[in-house]
Amino acid sequence: SMEPAFQRGDILFLNNQDDPIRVGEVVVFKIKDREIPIVHRVMKVHEKVDGSVELLTKGDNNRVDDRGLYAPGQLWLERDDILGRAVGTLRYVGMVTIILNDYPALKYVLVSIMGLFVLTNKEES
Repeated sequence: SMEPAFQRGDILFLNNQDDPIRVGEVVVFKIKDREIPIVHRVMKVHEKVDGSVELLTKGDNNRVDDRGLYAPGQLWLERDDILGRAVGTLRYVGMVTIILNDYPALKYVLVSIMGLFVLTNKEES
């Protein structure tokens, strides 16, 4: 949902300093009772008098904001929901992990090949 900014398999570098989060920044956030964090762009920021912040996010490729993804009854993200903001990326490096998770048998094939390589590779002294 973040293409073309980020593709599936990209590895993101995150920064979690207390600097104010601004509209347009890409953040990684975790929703209560969901395992997988979400990477989306901040669309609105509401700064309250007490210093707390409420955020509304949206995927670049999505037509609507993320309120449908938030926990039931949750209309805004709070600072505690944010795991970090994206500050850099390595393109496609994470595809290795995705492929190994999508095709578990491939793990065994790779381990077997490495094992055969170790057994058949003799050191000469």
